[in-house]
Amino acid sequence: MKEIGKTTADKITRRRFMHGAGAVAGATLATMTHGPFVARALGANERLGIGFIGCGGRSGAHFRTLHWLKTQAKEPIEIVAACDVYRPRLMQRIDGYGGKAYMDYRELLADPAVDVVCIATPDHLHGYQAIDALKAGKHVYCEKPVTHWRQFELTKELARVARESNCAMQLGTQAMEDTAWHQMRKLVQGGLIGKPIHAECGYFRVGDWGERGMPIDDPNAKPGPDLDWDAFLGDSPKRPFDVSRFFRWRMYEDYAGGPSTDLFPHSLTPVLYILGVKMPSLVVATGGKLRYEEREIPDTFNTLIDYPEGITVAVLGTQGNDYTATGFRGAPGRIPVIRGWDGSLTIQGEEIIFVPADGSKKKPQKFAIEHGEDFTGYWKDFLACCRAGRKQTLSPMDLGYCVQTALQMGMLGLRQGKVARFDTAKEEIVF
Repeated sequence: MKEIGKTTADKITRRRFMHGAGAVAGATLATMTHGPFVARALGANERLGIGFIGCGGRSGAHFRTLHWLKTQAKEPIEIVAACDVYRPRLMQRIDGYGGKAYMDYRELLADPAVDVVCIATPDHLHGYQAIDALKAGKHVYCEKPVTHWRQFELTKELARVARESNCAMQLGTQAMEDTAWHQMRKLVQGGLIGKPIHAECGYFRVGDWGERGMPIDDPNAKPGPDLDWDAFLGDSPKRPFDVSRFFRWRMYEDYAGGPSTDLFPHSLTPVLYILGVKMPSLVVATGGKLRYEEREIPDTFNTLIDYPEGITVAVLGTQGNDYTATGFRGAPGRIPVIRGWDGSLTIQGEEIIFVPADGSKKKPQKFAIEHGEDFTGYWKDFLACCRAGRKQTLSPMDLGYCVQTALQMGMLGLRQGKVARFDTAKEEIVF
């Protein structure tokens, strides 16, 4: 069987990131690599300085949320810095919200005014930036997916660094703010459904992430002082500049993975949390480009994940159609169904529904959901974790490691036409 170890393409290296960096950035990186992983001690009401790595479309929601928390909710926070490899995008955020502007994220991490970083960059950059931020003693909010589909070794390393750091880390699966998942977890742990045996979830939407979803800001953009193409490439294959790749990166396999790694973290994270499982034993996936030919990555993806606890999880989805039999408060995701020997849990409207299995002596039940997803509340809880030195955020890295590994196994297996297995003893993916 082929093992996924530290291949040339997957080694944890800063070689490409160092290209073009100045002396300050190089010194900063050395400090972070050998640093104490310790965050600055904070008082209960002391101001937190927020720095943004990535100023694209997704970061806009984070800027707006934190600005609202500061100005309306009176949270003691300040937007103190932002970084992007494309200067026009960077300056648009700085002009709107203030703070220092950086083109190199390591210089932002060296800024003592930054206590918390929000990472909203292309997928293949997340892991490196999160590791460096934690080593610099910064609390980290990292958008999903936490790493690219080819970066299993980086995922594993980030999980290790997060465990050793005293900094809080939260992933961008904001649905974990929804109390439905926490209530369902308690019901499963309490034995309501009996022994869990099967679960299903997924994500359905329409969109190719082409011209409609990711517009090209400037068709005449070129690498230079205002656009750092090498920094954008990171550890991905070296290629000549391509304006579509730079602005519409979600369409390309070097930087993104389609439904599996971009959308499925939203669906799979709460399911694994509810079930309490860790690493899978076996993953198989099917799918491909069934509608959008312009892109490189699949638009349709279906994954079956087996766990050593005797549970199978099915994750289904396509970007070619957005219909779901029962929508969850208007969300495009497939409502999770958690099945056990004695019955099943799912959601209808604002209630958790228990449906007894055939032959079960249990009765149907309904449970009111305390509150739904709240992006502002998600950030507020994370900031509270940063202040209190509480590492167990609503979507921590240890859970993200399990989620991302299963999804990476599916993507790698589909590309090779093989079944992926996880060797727990060696902490490796094998085929």
